[in-house]
Amino acid sequence: MATHGAKITVVVSKDGPYLVKGAVPISTQTIGTDAQGGSERWEESEPLPVQANCALCRCGQSGHKPYCDGSHSRVGFDGTETASREPFLSQAKVLDGPAMQLADAEGLCAFGRFCDPHGQVWSQVAQTHDPRVRTMFIRQVGHCHSGRLAAWDKATGQFIEPVLPLSIGLVEDPAEQCSGPLWLRGGIAVVSSDGFAYEVRNRVTLCRCGQSNNKPFCDGTHAAVKFNARD
Repeated sequence: MATHGAKITVVVSKDGPYLVKGAVPISTQTIGTDAQGGSERWEESEPLPVQANCALCRCGQSGHKPYCDGSHSRVGFDGTETASREPFLSQAKVLDGPAMQLADAEGLCAFGRFCDPHGQVWSQVAQTHDPRVRTMFIRQVGHCHSGRLAAWDKATGQFIEPVLPLSIGLVEDPAEQCSGPLWLRGGIAVVSSDGFAYEVRNRVTLCRCGQSNNKPFCDGTHAAVKFNARD
């Protein structure tokens, strides 16, 4: 799944922070909900001052979040990378509908819950011949910040991706009373601690609570442990 950009690189240091190479805007991205509490929209804050290079906390223990303050050494952080190195489509299951398909790599789920409203996207895909359902389906799938979900247009033979600026989001989830992952947007390259280049994608989420079982990617553990990045 080729994307634009990739001029910014995030290097996963061994048992240490994410080393961001290049000047990229960083801002808080908050999950906004509807009247029923369902994930509905993204609400963006003003960006932090842009730095040419920076180190972002990966262990979840920094006292200067989102930046690293060396706490990973103090706490003996184990940042061993366990995520699959296969491309997205090799990890995904595909659900077929009349007008669209849904590719779903469940292991990448970052628990944003945009997939749930209006009957869930897994049901919607079977109704994508209906323009109203198709619009909801594309919007909800596109809001999936981890890139677990991707919508495929059968008529054009192309994935439909949201247009995202080259930037990094600090996810906040008030409904779950926790902070979420780092959201890499617009095609930022991620390089492992041993030099492996992960597939560049439009939407990727990296663990920042330090407890994911799918490092360096988020697996939703932040919600279970109620990670708070604002302390």
